[in-house]
Amino acid sequence: MTILAIVKAAQFAAEKHKNQRRKDVDASPYINHPLALASVLAVEGGVENPDVICAAMLHDTVEDTDTTAKELANIFGDKVTSIVLEVTDDKSLEKAVRKEEQVRHAPLISPEAKLVKLADKICNLRDILASPPADWTAERKKAYFDWAARVVAGLRGIHPGLESTFDGLFARQAELL
Repeated sequence: MTILAIVKAAQFAAEKHKNQRRKDVDASPYINHPLALASVLAVEGGVENPDVICAAMLHDTVEDTDTTAKELANIFGDKVTSIVLEVTDDKSLEKAVRKEEQVRHAPLISPEAKLVKLADKICNLRDILASPPADWTAERKKAYFDWAARVVAGLRGIHPGLESTFDGLFARQAELL
């Protein structure tokens, strides 16, 4: 895996998410989210593993688009696909069950998947603080923060610097009220 693979992953994610929007007030392009994860990992976290950065770019493709695991494996290989699948929710489950599965599963995933999951939670907290979904109440925002902290508890020990970033964002939840 090289820089070329990362660019290929960015292009693939952009194509797969091209008609999707985030839930923020501006309905920003969805691709901003995987790009933010890659930036958190590479720029803020100093993560240089191309498999992790590619997986961060692709982390929602199987869950939220028509992408299959086989398609990812054919293009990006088994390692990247494995990381993506570790952080992919089973959409056949009810939302509350999926959320509890993330909490239960977090301590059991690979170190690479833990990095992607941690970056995802950091980005989501930042988004909620900066531009939350218009229809979210203060209680719903707080509930998300509390649930994210439960997920991150199972990821602890993977990257102290990024964990500190998460903790700093979590401490800002009073701003939500």
